[in-house]
Amino acid sequence: MISTDRRSAMKLGLVGAAGLAAPQILTRAAQAQAPMSDIGNAGFHRFTLGDFEVTSIQDGTRAMDEPHTIFGQDQAPEDVAALLEENFLPTDRSLNGFTPVLVNTGSEVVLFDTGLGAGARSNGMGQLRARLEASGYNASDVSIVVLTHFHGDHIGGLMEDGAPAFPNARYVMGQVEYDFWTADERLSGPTEGSANAVRSGVVPLAENATFVADGDEVVPGITAMLAPGHTPGHMIFNLESGSSRLVLTADTANHYVLSLQRPDWEVRYDMDKEAAAQSRRRVFDMIATDRVPFIGYHMPFPAVGFVEKMDQGYRFVPVSYQMAL
Repeated sequence: MISTDRRSAMKLGLVGAAGLAAPQILTRAAQAQAPMSDIGNAGFHRFTLGDFEVTSIQDGTRAMDEPHTIFGQDQAPEDVAALLEENFLPTDRSLNGFTPVLVNTGSEVVLFDTGLGAGARSNGMGQLRARLEASGYNASDVSIVVLTHFHGDHIGGLMEDGAPAFPNARYVMGQVEYDFWTADERLSGPTEGSANAVRSGVVPLAENATFVADGDEVVPGITAMLAPGHTPGHMIFNLESGSSRLVLTADTANHYVLSLQRPDWEVRYDMDKEAAAQSRRRVFDMIATDRVPFIGYHMPFPAVGFVEKMDQGYRFVPVSYQMAL
């Protein structure tokens, strides 16, 4: 006879049990497999700012090749690539997002910029209206549409099927911006395309518009600030409610690394590149010094963050739970 102690018997029992269980585990794993979901992200992010409710909405994203041809045009391509690589980003492609912002003050529902509109939907953009509804609002709920400037990715959603996309809204826009784009001389040369878009999409709404300048109040708690360079009348907006503050920086900076860490680098889309760099310095010096959050139209979604000063520029710090407390 072969004698077996208790410990050996237990080991043999465990081995046997494992052998019996293994096929069952494999079978369950096979049954758990499922196709990838085709449901995308909700496309909106909401938080409170004092008594205001703020919702950033992703109108869409666009991948672009050769970032150095857009950001840092006056720099050596290898220097642009080195900064991207240092920040764990690909050197040959970038992703551009578009982020309108909805602010419910309690008495007004204010929409800042309107995205690319219906013409971009075939490419997956122009999602503002659908995502506005997904967030619990309808286009008819918007009482004020504020335009930071008149580039197509900000005014493209003003019209829908030939009619105002936000039927109950009045409009707020900068006087300097309006005067520049509606001047007859803009209808030729490099400004022709944008000027025609303004004539078809913005001018028909002007009779229901309020024109603002630097320091003007849109509604209580929302103030316009001129930040020229990207366009001649480019505006940002300061929001304050209770003890809380937020700055909507629009297109003051268009890339969270290349435009913030190197604010003096030239950007293709800035019409006056020197003035744009000066505005970047002034605006983000203020935001860093005051330690307030901002929403940038082209920052990584949900496009909300802080900046801290670095040796040459600023480091973007995305929000985590700060706005949820």
